[in-house]
Amino acid sequence: MSDLLNRLGYLQTRRDRTPNLDLARDLVAREDMAGIREIAQNMHNDNKNIHGDCMNVMYEIAIIDPNLVTSYADDFIKFLKSKHHNMVRGAITALAEIAKVKPEFVFKHLDEIKKVKETGPDSISIDKSISALAHMASANDEYGKAVFPYLMQHILTCHHKEVPEHAERILPAVNENNSIEFIKTLGKRMEALSGSDFTRLKKIVRIAEKI
Repeated sequence: MSDLLNRLGYLQTRRDRTPNLDLARDLVAREDMAGIREIAQNMHNDNKNIHGDCMNVMYEIAIIDPNLVTSYADDFIKFLKSKHHNMVRGAITALAEIAKVKPEFVFKHLDEIKKVKETGPDSISIDKSISALAHMASANDEYGKAVFPYLMQHILTCHHKEVPEHAERILPAVNENNSIEFIKTLGKRMEALSGSDFTRLKKIVRIAEKI
């Protein structure tokens, strides 16, 4: 096993993800493209613990600097069909970050992202798919017109407890042309909320009113 892979949490017999995060930060700091390539290749490792840790490193890199992992965007799309939930979750997390710097790629794979939103293996995957769609929609009018109505329909139909979280994630896609629609849509869900959820949604409305 290479010195780089030996830094993974699993190979250090660690149960926490701190070694993976440390490795990601180190690779970013050094802009070590060869090291990132090795980690990316091992997302396909036969050992599920190694490929899981490598996915963890890759999406942590994406969170810090998505430009360093755009070359592996196609790999992340393929992992959306993985039978391992952690690989789906990691891939959509990375794609949500890539959407900020390469929205055209995410738009090209709109159907795959929507499928995660609709059938995601867990709440984090669904949350991240909404972020990916919102960041992509914010790039230009074409993408916004194609995706914003879909996101508003989601707000109207999702569980009331999810409304504040998802509305917050959609905020990057809100602009002066669609803010009124956004506010009206949130207003339709307001009466079902109370306590901290109501307060959080009101804060999001106030932010949208200033756009």
